[in-house]
Amino acid sequence: MTANPTGTSLWIRQFHPAPDATTRLVCLPHAGGSASYYFPVSKALAPAVDVLAIQYPGRQDRRTEECISTIGELADALVPELLPYTDKPLALFGHSMGATLGFEVALRLEQKGVVPVALFASGRRAPSTQRDESVHLRDDDGLIAEMQALSGTDSQVLGDEELLRMVLPAIRSDYKAAETYRYTPGPKLATPIHVHVGDSDPKATVDEARKWGEHTSGGFELHTYTGGHFYLNNEAPRVIASISQTLSALRP
Repeated sequence: MTANPTGTSLWIRQFHPAPDATTRLVCLPHAGGSASYYFPVSKALAPAVDVLAIQYPGRQDRRTEECISTIGELADALVPELLPYTDKPLALFGHSMGATLGFEVALRLEQKGVVPVALFASGRRAPSTQRDESVHLRDDDGLIAEMQALSGTDSQVLGDEELLRMVLPAIRSDYKAAETYRYTPGPKLATPIHVHVGDSDPKATVDEARKWGEHTSGGFELHTYTGGHFYLNNEAPRVIASISQTLSALRP
């Protein structure tokens, strides 16, 4: 794929365009997250890495669009948007739901002959590791309580009722996508998988995270950190350094 990016995609945000970068990193948000979550990552990695932060429908400047509530549909919609950016080596980073989406995106890219140079899966158990979860079926108070317990939503958002009512539909849709996802057995990825997880994450134990290694023939690494589901809030510099080191080793 050698088409040139147009910069007009509703899905993609380039906060710090890096046209001379030799590698691109696609960043996929967690449930309820948005592209702006990855602004610090983009700033830290530019200009060595061209960061593409993904904006799902139903939030921020796409808030009037209908949400997509399955991982498969999200991946199907996103892959055509990414193909014009595959003229350079492409890596994927996803946190929580974004990690599962990254896996499904990698599968689809490989089917089209594009093998990502790395999949960085953060705060998420392996696709084949299933749990019965139903947070998306709770009432609004129950959904808010879950977000507060995971410390994944800005406290200013949780304290602003008007803003909260605006984002709850997108959060519920994302939780539905993550919780109803079921892995379909198939060929392993050729893409190397690098997993990052907090050692006290209630959503992904270290053993569940280690099972990501069963989904690739391209190499596997597991990195653990002190913290829970949003260990990233405190460990972002270390995670970014690890990503940078991995991608630097791939450069000519």
